[in-house]
Amino acid sequence: MSLSYESSGVNYDQLDAFKRACQRAARTTSGELAAHGYAEPASTRGESAYLIEAEDHFLAHVEEGLGTKNLVADAVYAQTGKNFYREIAIDTVATIVNDLATCGALPISVAMHAAVGESAWFGDAERMQALVDGWAEGCRQAGAVWGGGETPTLRGIVEKDAIVLAGSAIGRIAPKSLRIQGDVQDGDAIIFLASSGVQTNGLSLCRLIAERLPQGYQTPIGHGDPRTYGEALLAPSVIYVAFVRECQRRGLKLNYVAHVTGHGWRKLMRLDEPFVYEITAPRAPLPLFQFLQQAGPITEREMYATFNQGVGFAAYVAPALAPAVLEAARAGGYEAWEAGRVRKEGNRKAVIVPSLGLEFDSSTLQVR
Repeated sequence: MSLSYESSGVNYDQLDAFKRACQRAARTTSGELAAHGYAEPASTRGESAYLIEAEDHFLAHVEEGLGTKNLVADAVYAQTGKNFYREIAIDTVATIVNDLATCGALPISVAMHAAVGESAWFGDAERMQALVDGWAEGCRQAGAVWGGGETPTLRGIVEKDAIVLAGSAIGRIAPKSLRIQGDVQDGDAIIFLASSGVQTNGLSLCRLIAERLPQGYQTPIGHGDPRTYGEALLAPSVIYVAFVRECQRRGLKLNYVAHVTGHGWRKLMRLDEPFVYEITAPRAPLPLFQFLQQAGPITEREMYATFNQGVGFAAYVAPALAPAVLEAARAGGYEAWEAGRVRKEGNRKAVIVPSLGLEFDSSTLQVR
């Protein structure tokens, strides 16, 4: 019997219903901005970052969490003594600032939220220092200051040997013309930027699979990759802020971008306006994803609906700009390629991958 993300206890229908309820209630508070000299711009609700508008700039705000990836690091640490908390910290910063950059905001300050079940968690000096060093490194990669944080001890809520990692960031868009707001047009090119692996999504399902493997996280993943399952899962996420910054520096307009995280490739249709996103040049999934699909087993459709499958960030640009955007990405050290086209087909909204026989329609992504 094949596995799904829902079988690991994650039901996006339930989560997204809560998110939509929050958005409805949150809109009723937008009038409070006027007293501060700000306003809520149109179409910011439901995007990855929340914007507030001033006369000559936007401010952006994001709150995000790591999820359960650190439980993989805990297991590998206990089994092998290898400490991956530097990577875990970079992951947490990445999931925050990558969301922030989707609107064109460059992060200014990142704050850490590290909740533990017992303060003794910080008594492991090596692990604690790795977390600290990794957070600072993530901030440097994002071009942001580490602005502070909170370290609550939540006995009875958080397990005594666990830590819950999350954080927030603020950023700025100036001039306002640099805002990325969804100026997608029929025929736009879809640019993919490669991921390092699962990054920060689908880990509940990955952990479920580990429980079923005789060697657990020490299982070699094969497919030409010498790493163990645990090592491959713990590769740090890619931070894509420098890509957005470089495109801005070169005057290259990004019509829209998507951070490919939860919901897998369905996130490619996050924009509210209906378009068909046709992926004509998918690459073979990374060895880790091939291993996951076989070990589950997991259907191909479920793999693309849950995991990034080797794609961490997508940008939609005018076809004439595609070569220059690819050059900007590669100049920043990113692996990037032109993967498909955007099509306007009336009110149809879908992600299609013809070579794989996959189609996800709008009913599979309800984040607004």
